[in-house]
Amino acid sequence: MWRELLLIVLFYTGYSLTRIVLVQDGTASAFAHADQILRLEGTLGIDVERSLNEALLDVPWLARAANLFYATMHFAVTLGMVVWLYLRRPQDYRWLRTSLMVATGVAVLGFWLYPLAPPRFLHEAGFVDPVTALQSFGLYASDASATMTNQYAAMPSMHAGWALWCGFVLVRLTSRWWLKALGVLYPVTTTLVIIATANHYVVDAAAGFALVAGALALSWLLYAGRPPRLLDARDRLVRRFAPGAVPGTSGGAAPAPRPAADDRPEPVGAGHSS
Repeated sequence: MWRELLLIVLFYTGYSLTRIVLVQDGTASAFAHADQILRLEGTLGIDVERSLNEALLDVPWLARAANLFYATMHFAVTLGMVVWLYLRRPQDYRWLRTSLMVATGVAVLGFWLYPLAPPRFLHEAGFVDPVTALQSFGLYASDASATMTNQYAAMPSMHAGWALWCGFVLVRLTSRWWLKALGVLYPVTTTLVIIATANHYVVDAAAGFALVAGALALSWLLYAGRPPRLLDARDRLVRRFAPGAVPGTSGGAAPAPRPAADDRPEPVGAGHSS
């Protein structure tokens, strides 16, 4: 467990630091890429970001709830799902954990190669940041949080990608219908929130979905042939100190088979009368 926790902490720390240090050449390219995305979405007829942003701001209480959702659920739900997998579904933990890390690692390349300004920075295009407009709690509400985060890391959207991963886990590994329904509802809600709060575009949300789906497929192919099994401490101790285990072996050999009744030596005096 400690190894897994250390691995997750180190990986996410490296991911966060990389997001900060990779973009050092100014923000001109990020805004140029934002113009490209808007033109592409306009051509495809999927440029719904501003309409959703305006609709959200018309309902202030809902906008505040969306700001809170964006700031907290991304981390809390994903971490909770990882812990639940480790404790309750160890046979599926490693391939699902690996898929999450592969997707996140590839996303860092996207942040580096294609920096992208979020819609909330495009005031001339009519977008409004609901955090600043309502003076609400949000992920970038303070100067410290804004400084310590690369706000131009919008492509692909790992808010959308991680939400899809969590939804996949719920749909695949739970049996209760309401949990499966939650697995469908969570990524849909997350996508609406990240677009309506002007933090992401439709295209980068789709890119996050595609990246996680590909990572899940790749990880499944790598692990399907030899699914690993996580043994807890008790299971390892039982295997090591099982009755009849050969001293010095880690797994413990099975007890030597007892001889069949017909092969046992006849007791002294058996079959003779006194």
